Amino acid sequence: MITDMTKGNIPKHLVGFAIPLILGNLFQLSYNAADSIIVGRYVGTNALAAVGTANPIMNIAMFFIIGICMGASVLMSEYFGQGDKKKLKREISTTFIAGFIFTVIIIIGCIILTRPILLMINTPIEILGDATSYLRIIFCGLVFTFLYNVYAATLRSMGDSKTPLLFLIISSVLNVVMDIIFVVYLHMGVNGAAIATVTAEVIASVLCISYAYRKFPILRFSRKELIIDRALLKITINYSWVTAMQQTCLYVGKVFVQGAVNPLGVESIATFNAVNRVDDFAFAPEQSISNGMTTFLAQNRGAKKNERIKQGFWYGMKIESLYWLLLLVVIYFGAPHIMNLFVPEKNSKVVELGVTYLEMMAFFYLLPSWTNGIQGYFRGMGDLKVTLRSTFIQMVGRVSFTYLLAPKYGIVGVALACLAGWIIMLAYEVPLCIKHRKNYRF
Repeated sequence: MITDMTKGNIPKHLVGFAIPLILGNLFQLSYNAADSIIVGRYVGTNALAAVGTANPIMNIAMFFIIGICMGASVLMSEYFGQGDKKKLKREISTTFIAGFIFTVIIIIGCIILTRPILLMINTPIEILGDATSYLRIIFCGLVFTFLYNVYAATLRSMGDSKTPLLFLIISSVLNVVMDIIFVVYLHMGVNGAAIATVTAEVIASVLCISYAYRKFPILRFSRKELIIDRALLKITINYSWVTAMQQTCLYVGKVFVQGAVNPLGVESIATFNAVNRVDDFAFAPEQSISNGMTTFLAQNRGAKKNERIKQGFWYGMKIESLYWLLLLVVIYFGAPHIMNLFVPEKNSKVVELGVTYLEMMAFFYLLPSWTNGIQGYFRGMGDLKVTLRSTFIQMVGRVSFTYLLAPKYGIVGVALACLAGWIIMLAYEVPLCIKHRKNYRF
């Protein structure tokens, strides 16, 4: 259902839009979590480490594509807020065609470079083969990642965040079922987990495209309407390039962090894989609230409603902080049970290291809730370069501190490096946010 956020109750809009996004992201993350849990339990520690090593590399490609869609959705939200349906339709067509072509290029490059990249980050030889085959299968499915995300971003730009959620739920459930079949019963190892993930992405994209075509006339295109508008392409590239680079920067940094963890041994790699999944689940709601702020602010910017922009920012930041309080309780007190999902042996070194990491991070998660809220503000206001620069600064700080601290303190050093990166990021973002709001008299 399309939602006009330029009128009505602001907290209700933000929460109502964010909740389906939160659930959708959590279900999407369940793809990889299911891979890790099932592979760790039924194949072994080496297989868990292989999937963990592959994960940040996989995410670079996936989130670059998602970043393209996110950047375009800011423009779609603005045009929707303006009520310019003709321009909105041209923007959707331009994003779809240009994004599809670029995704195919990314797939070819990724498949060729998989093994060299794994060697570059010091992947242990005993897990190199599994990590390589897992990644290449995942990369083949990136075209469906793009198709789902471009249609989901289009629906969300018009205020419909519930429908993409439904399709993710369906595909996530099927993904878990296929993981069990391929890995547990057919003994296909990490390749089975990768095939299950790609199949789930195919299902999500087919469902989303079919729904959009049937329900929304604006999303039906004749051959003549499927064009690239050069003027809009230039604007879209400016927006999408920044968000894509921001997402890529984040996961390139994670690859370098993985490079610092790999020399610590297979147990540390397996631990890092498990806690990374937990981090992703923790961050997903923060990012979803941020994306809700982006859509709300972009629609109201298009409608030139400055007072709603001011209120929307503060409501969004309060919601981010309240979410952290809930997260603190769940992660701190649930850390041992969470780690036992990945590794069944309660007294194993992997569980011990993971619990230590999560108990620290439960408190640290407050800072990324604030950085995500501020980034949602800048994206909604169309100033995406700030989000790229702040993400780059954060990752440089995090990677640098990881290489300094991890050799001495192990997984604790990795957690402390995260904290340092977020502090650096806020030190950059907060003054800019204050200045930006003063310029707009917010």
